[in-house]
Amino acid sequence: MAETPKELTEKDIVCLGHLGKVFPLLDKLLKDVGCARDTAGNREFHFNDYCKLVLLYTWNPLIRSVRDIQRVVGLPNVAKALGVKRFSLGSFSESCRVFEPELLKKVIEELGGELRALPQDPRLADLKHALTLVDATVLEALPRLARAACADTRVHKKRDGTELHAFRLHMQLDLRTFLPAHFERTGACNAGELRESAVLRRSLESGRCYVNDGAYATYRLMNDVIEIGSSFVTRIREDCVHEVIEERELTPEARKAGIIRDVLVKLGGADPVNHPVRLITLEVEPHLRRTRKADRPHGGVTDKAYSGSRVCDRLMIVTNLIDLPSDLTALIYRQRYSVELFFRFLKQLLGMRHLLSRRQEGLDTQIYCAVIVCLLINLMTGKKPNRGMVSMIGFHLIGLATDQDILDYLNKPDNTGVKLKVKEALWKNLGY
Repeated sequence: MAETPKELTEKDIVCLGHLGKVFPLLDKLLKDVGCARDTAGNREFHFNDYCKLVLLYTWNPLIRSVRDIQRVVGLPNVAKALGVKRFSLGSFSESCRVFEPELLKKVIEELGGELRALPQDPRLADLKHALTLVDATVLEALPRLARAACADTRVHKKRDGTELHAFRLHMQLDLRTFLPAHFERTGACNAGELRESAVLRRSLESGRCYVNDGAYATYRLMNDVIEIGSSFVTRIREDCVHEVIEERELTPEARKAGIIRDVLVKLGGADPVNHPVRLITLEVEPHLRRTRKADRPHGGVTDKAYSGSRVCDRLMIVTNLIDLPSDLTALIYRQRYSVELFFRFLKQLLGMRHLLSRRQEGLDTQIYCAVIVCLLINLMTGKKPNRGMVSMIGFHLIGLATDQDILDYLNKPDNTGVKLKVKEALWKNLGY
């Protein structure tokens, strides 16, 4: 039997003081949005009210639906702190179509001005360009919700033959602040103008180093990045067409980083990359590689990932940072996996697994509000969230951890480097 959700009380709605930091900005910038049609002047539910409720849902893991939000607003102290009156489900659902989610970018910009740069590996301090981690994630949705929001949302068919519709959230994560430098929501169909590489091409900026996986390894994108005055570190296929210009000698640091080859190449055949690039090969732990040529269960109609029989133990990275030490290039690519942590943080802790609205404006508002909460958590902690911090903040938001518990956790010394050195010395002494 399904578990019956408990009735929320005022003691369950904690940490509203942190959300209060952004409420004045919402009241100043958003209150009159969408009121042009209100000739009678009797609208009581405004855009700032809608955003406060979405922020409350995003902030507190105990609130899991619009009905929960409605019950919480019925609590006197919560309603007073929010400044929002009790609302109907219909008004919440329909009101978002007259709002303009893009205006929330002004709130994000004001909060972003207060951010401090997070600690990074000292070896990355002298990089000319800002490290920007690029990736996309799928937000699954009901078919009718997806069709109502935008076109090209069909991904594939599930095992039972029904179509899977979803959205795709494209993210450019600034490693210095661990917050999005740019994000865009599209349909989940990864083709044409919605392809991940095409979306990135439309939003390129100068002065950035774009770090991404094989989905972005297109020669056209590489040419555009170079022309705009930025750089890239991208994973590429093992069978990529290239002509070796210069074979470079590996340093001890490069060998220690797992690099087995470092060459300067002309990349591409008939339509090559316009400039010589560097191709670095790393030896990695063998893993099964997914491939379309492998046997697919259920005749190819499945929502499960499938693995090929080929074992991959090489990682090939291409970059236009020709003069950078190869071990530093490998370190830069290793940072790419931080964006996966951000997506986990966004989905599991900030509620993006459950979409509150079937309308395009409501969906975009929820995405912007999730980013605002990320900003607030960054301002609270001053650190990049890891697995332990995500859990601790979740405990704090539902009242299981106190403010002092959070402070003690954040101030705990990081002895990771010391422990790794001791472990390495121990294995060396044992002859391994």
